[in-house]
Amino acid sequence: MSNPREEFLAGERPEDVALFLADSYVSDDRLEKFGDRVDEGILIVVDGESGRSAFQAATGTGAMEFAKSAMSNEGHIDDELTDGECPAAGDGADHAVEFIFAFAEEQNEEVGGIYADGDVVHAYAQCTCGTAYSDRWNASES
Repeated sequence: MSNPREEFLAGERPEDVALFLADSYVSDDRLEKFGDRVDEGILIVVDGESGRSAFQAATGTGAMEFAKSAMSNEGHIDDELTDGECPAAGDGADHAVEFIFAFAEEQNEEVGGIYADGDVVHAYAQCTCGTAYSDRWNASES
């Protein structure tokens, strides 16, 4: 694999982060030179420090602060990191992902649970309704 996106989704880039920015959230054609054009947006995979800085610049929020705020609200985030299902859906409001921040954590048998089964992708999404939510899964299952 030589595609950074594929390598990240396989859990092979634990030092990197992934950012998905929906076209409806940010429209800047210059972003395409940093990532892959995907349905409805851009997916960027970069080293952790650059990624956290880019996330801050694009969203106005610190990446780890955002992750902490989303962590307690579980939802479903697509394993391609381009879409999700807001846990507040069904309330009559429109729900669409504005952005996703994700990182991979290497397998850790000592921790147990899904961490013992392989590398884990942690993903955090912001919905247009204002709800932040999280999901995680084994990279080998995606």
